[in-house]
Amino acid sequence: MLVHICCSVDSHYFLQRLREDFPQERLVGFFYDPNIHPYSEYRLRLLDVERSCKKLGVELIEGPYDYESWLAAVKGYEMEPEKGARCEICFDRRFEVSAAKAKELGIKKMTTTLLVSPKKSQEQLKRTGERFAEHFGVEFVHVDYRKEGGTQKQQEISKKERLYRQDYCGCIYGLTIQREQQGALADELFSPICGSTLAGSIEERLSMYEKRMELEDIGKEYRILRQKFLNYRLRFGWVKQRGETVASYITPYSTMKRRYSKGRVEFDMEGVALFNREEIRFIGLKRYNEISGESYKSVKELIFSPPPLQTDLRVREECGLQSWDLSPLIVLEELPEGKLEIFIEAVSYPDVREKLVVL
Repeated sequence: MLVHICCSVDSHYFLQRLREDFPQERLVGFFYDPNIHPYSEYRLRLLDVERSCKKLGVELIEGPYDYESWLAAVKGYEMEPEKGARCEICFDRRFEVSAAKAKELGIKKMTTTLLVSPKKSQEQLKRTGERFAEHFGVEFVHVDYRKEGGTQKQQEISKKERLYRQDYCGCIYGLTIQREQQGALADELFSPICGSTLAGSIEERLSMYEKRMELEDIGKEYRILRQKFLNYRLRFGWVKQRGETVASYITPYSTMKRRYSKGRVEFDMEGVALFNREEIRFIGLKRYNEISGESYKSVKELIFSPPPLQTDLRVREECGLQSWDLSPLIVLEELPEGKLEIFIEAVSYPDVREKLVVL
């Protein structure tokens, strides 16, 4: 039986139940989720599915990540709610490719772990699954493992097996709508031009889960702890002088109430220039290198290859900004003279991140 898999939280329990109810069937997992965005989230979910299938001894095949085709298919349905028309189109694509894969492999039956998701419509899934299975000459196996306490059992197993528990379906449109309803920032969609890993990001979590698998391979005990912290995302920012944009590096946790400010430096205090608006401070690249221990040759190099977050936090502290201070600190090639324009659109917000602790 080919089992279309969407995530480990759904698949681990689902595969266990299938084994109980269909002991004569050889189960083949098929991870096909072209709707997952960003790609780092796709990789994270696949990684955890690989771990789950390895634990269960289930063969796993990865389908194509044809995200652009999925975007084209759901065009015009971006604002549909979950369980709406966009989801049905999404199911169509996944069932079509899964049924075709089953036929290609000579497998006569197929099903999907989407059936166990409490956020999906059973009737919608059953209708779509049967339609494409019939078209490709395979049998769609419809099972309802949510009833009779199944959802609670699924959550218990998920916690026991320490599976990755995502908090959105994976679709960029579903994520955007969900975060708007929560009044929260969709920080999953932030990707800095430098390619660095942001605190509390999917990329940070992916790296942690990769490390977790390495520890499990060598039999090393660990724990995954949750940590509350103040997170930060820079949306946009620039510094201009005489109407020209100058190279500037805006350090983390730099925020402005009005986003835009125009003024001049009031005085220089031990290599730190204080602006006369919005508590803004400037330092030159040479001073930044002295404090950080780095050797950047230009601010542009710093922008595209920044140091770890802790380095920037140490620089801020040396410049008089404690860990709770959200005043802007901006690095320029040289300390500025004359009038400047500053624009910073950034947000700081309470967040939770996971931390891997080796025992």
